[in-house]
Amino acid sequence: MLNRREFAGLTAAVAATSLATPSALASAAGTITYHSRASSHVPGEPRVAVYLPPGYDADRTEPYPLLLLLHGGNGSEKDLAFFKDVFDREIAGGRLPPLVIATPTGRRSLYMDFRDGSERWESFVLLDVLPFVRRSAHVSQGREHSFIGGWSMGGLGCLRIAFKHPQLFAAVAALEPAIEPALAWKVVGPHTRFWRPEEVLHPIFGNPVDAEYWAQNNPASIASRAPDRLLGLGVYLEVGDQDMLYLYEGAEFLHRVLFDARLAHEYRLVHGAEHIGPSLLPRMADALGFIARQIAPPGWIDQNVLNVRAMLDRSKRSAGLPVEPIDPRRLKNR
Repeated sequence: MLNRREFAGLTAAVAATSLATPSALASAAGTITYHSRASSHVPGEPRVAVYLPPGYDADRTEPYPLLLLLHGGNGSEKDLAFFKDVFDREIAGGRLPPLVIATPTGRRSLYMDFRDGSERWESFVLLDVLPFVRRSAHVSQGREHSFIGGWSMGGLGCLRIAFKHPQLFAAVAALEPAIEPALAWKVVGPHTRFWRPEEVLHPIFGNPVDAEYWAQNNPASIASRAPDRLLGLGVYLEVGDQDMLYLYEGAEFLHRVLFDARLAHEYRLVHGAEHIGPSLLPRMADALGFIARQIAPPGWIDQNVLNVRAMLDRSKRSAGLPVEPIDPRRLKNR
């Protein structure tokens, strides 16, 4: 049986090979720079990769939207370059407004503040990386055009950080999030524990795992305990239906938690897609499309839609059904 280190190395190598496949480049290309950031929150000097879009203008009147994009397990800030062609192409095609994207290193931390305080990776992202990018690039200083996303371990991290701090981000986009299909640690089963054994979590959550600390940092538990805190947070959640780590179970579980709380969100079970491989490129483009719709809402509910809705509202009243106003934050009650 493949041990955890062997599996992590194998998936990282395959992901790098697949994501680095050459593709047609846009005529204009963005740039990526790398920065070391000494921090009191984490050991060493972790680095941050920053993507500036084609034609970046530090003097333009309107600040650029900002996306913090968290890498997966066993990855690094260099993984931002795997998606650079996607960023360039979506911007060149007009499907994505020019924006700044920053990827900090997260090592194997799950982007967690460790329970014993020895390492504080969530604090590093929020208190070191976010202010650094806002100082060094012409980006949004507020919530409205600040976003967070990630894939795999970064999908877990971005969901947790956004759910714990919804006042900081307008939306979160999680691809292949490495989340458990549970609200309590004690019911996490073998489909998770075979790739995330308990001993791996001991440095982060304590030995034995502190079940309450785990729940305080589990996206599904956070959403279940106080769903109204997430009103107004755009949520994009996706996973491949062939995921070798069974992550569709965790994504589906979180989708149901959000659905039952009537929290509006976008959920995709991507047919034929795996945890790694070439499908991640178009899937990243889809996630960026969601971010683009948060930056510039498309106006899908126009006057024609409102007219038809008004007719149906009359029919609902006649049938004794409730009539609710449009509220893009919520699903409609049935």
